[in-house]
Amino acid sequence: MEVNREDLRNFTIQYLADTGMSKSDLSLKIGLSRALLSRYLSDKYDSDPSNIENALADYFMSIDIEADEQTDHVTEADNKSRKVADFFASQDAMNVLATCDLCQKYTGLGVVVGRSGYGKTHTLKQYAKRDRVCYIECDDSMTCRDMIEAVERTIGIPRCSGTIWTRVQGIKEFFNINEGYLLIIDEADKLMTKYSAKKMEILRTIYDQCDVGVIVAGEPNLEIMLKSYLPRFANRADYFVKLEGLTGDEIKRYLAEVDIDENALNELIYRGCNNSTGCFRLLNRTIKNLMRMTDESKPISSRDIKVASNMMML
Repeated sequence: MEVNREDLRNFTIQYLADTGMSKSDLSLKIGLSRALLSRYLSDKYDSDPSNIENALADYFMSIDIEADEQTDHVTEADNKSRKVADFFASQDAMNVLATCDLCQKYTGLGVVVGRSGYGKTHTLKQYAKRDRVCYIECDDSMTCRDMIEAVERTIGIPRCSGTIWTRVQGIKEFFNINEGYLLIIDEADKLMTKYSAKKMEILRTIYDQCDVGVIVAGEPNLEIMLKSYLPRFANRADYFVKLEGLTGDEIKRYLAEVDIDENALNELIYRGCNNSTGCFRLLNRTIKNLMRMTDESKPISSRDIKVASNMMML
């Protein structure tokens, strides 16, 4: 179906009224915060609404509203599938997306921390698909020059052969001329040790002297390291997000369209919420492996999970 962008706000309001869908549910489907969607629909959004309109248009293009009348006779079992979404809008994910959006719009500094597998990187990469967003994933081998080169490459300026100071000036000039950018530094904890925080100091300088929003993300120890070794950076943070992991209700929602029996669902909820090893990455890998290994004509069962566990690491 085609949606006229000029009428998109009114179309969305009417769609919510006709379907009974809440703003919260729609915001989850389009991957934006409820607050942003609500401001847009109330015509109180004072920034460029392109991101919201693109997300809404993509959603409406992906569904066939008129088909609802023809599918009333289809049973719940007939609607089940062997697919899961590439991106799941959990509360953690929504918090990260909203923080990125705020930092980009208001040149803020955000800190995102979460255990490995909680979906931090996946969510940041999802946001990085937007315009004027630069994403860098760091590693332990990065030197100051490596990090600067990564920034230069992701913003599209020629690599400079000058000193670190000279190259940082070029980066600052770019961000001050080209406003509205967000710089995401993922795995930022790998840039710091108790002996050196030079790379993070460079990022702090860029943030302090440029019109650019910055997100630094990493393992939970990033928060401790910033407060212990780089308080000037920590004190500048406008937003702080700590990922909490999936809830049982979120796992049910994530697997709502999967053909799976109740016992197997409870097993996956336990695995996904386990405080020791539970995480979104493990859950996502487990369900995809089960889909590949089991009979498509039957619901996934707890026995399937046990068999698969004996054959591979689930």
